[in-house]
Amino acid sequence: MPLMKKLRTAVIGVGYLGQFHAEKYAQLEGSDLVAVVDTDRPRAEEIAAKLGTRGLSDYRELIGEVDAVSIVVPTQYHFEVARAFLDRGAHVLLEKPITVTLEEADELIRIARERGAVLQVGHLERFNPVVMALDGLLTRPGFIESIRIAPFKPRGTDVNVVLDLMIHDIDIIQNMLKSPVRQINSIGAPVFTGEADIANARILFENGCVANVTASRISLKSERKMRIFQPESYISVDFQNKKLAVFRKGEGEMFPGVPNIEMDERNFEAGDALKSEIMAFLDAVNGGKPPVVSGLDGRQALETALMINKKL
Repeated sequence: MPLMKKLRTAVIGVGYLGQFHAEKYAQLEGSDLVAVVDTDRPRAEEIAAKLGTRGLSDYRELIGEVDAVSIVVPTQYHFEVARAFLDRGAHVLLEKPITVTLEEADELIRIARERGAVLQVGHLERFNPVVMALDGLLTRPGFIESIRIAPFKPRGTDVNVVLDLMIHDIDIIQNMLKSPVRQINSIGAPVFTGEADIANARILFENGCVANVTASRISLKSERKMRIFQPESYISVDFQNKKLAVFRKGEGEMFPGVPNIEMDERNFEAGDALKSEIMAFLDAVNGGKPPVVSGLDGRQALETALMINKKL
């Protein structure tokens, strides 16, 4: 949908991921990228020069001067920076995890509500076309298995693998099930960092569904898959290769006592999930509607991740 007005935007933190946020804002017609900010001033100026905007080292210079910001700083600074902008009524797209603590998340949600500001959390996988295609396919999932593994990269190690990688699948699963968590068992181990670099969690939900979730950032390859088992069907999701396969019990039998299995396989265009995420954020700002991934969604994923961490 066309945006109603051009918004003054900025990106706070233009490291590896933040630079891509800045590029999207610079491309979108509904955005006027007025500045990028990084404590590394030369880095901010380098990105700013490429995008034809200002490079700053202190985000406070922008408070009151922008309508909407992406905040892509280390997690420990999420609360401080987001609060400063929300307090002045600016709309915030905050990278995941939402904050370090639930108390901080609650405070940001409260401020956003009182100021009438949009607070969207950057759970990017929600904008993956295969995730969006699940709508209408889910009935009563009874068991979910997910695996998200990747080679080691120094970036993102300010948090452990649960808050770095597993939280994506936690958010997707909880958004699917819309059921409270009843019980969690988890195990993990530090390998290359002082925090858990590989972890597994078994999550039992109040509706009876069990999710077995594995995440690793010390693997030799990248893989992001989920399998969903429910009455009459099994769904295989490949987030990385944008493939979705649905296996259903068909008519007749392939062998005595064994039903025929019908398969529906779909492949999706790679698309640009980050651009879709930012467009949805700006649309929520202009349209006055709830964001796709709300502050409450971000808080829910954080709460479950912290419960997993507590049991590690």
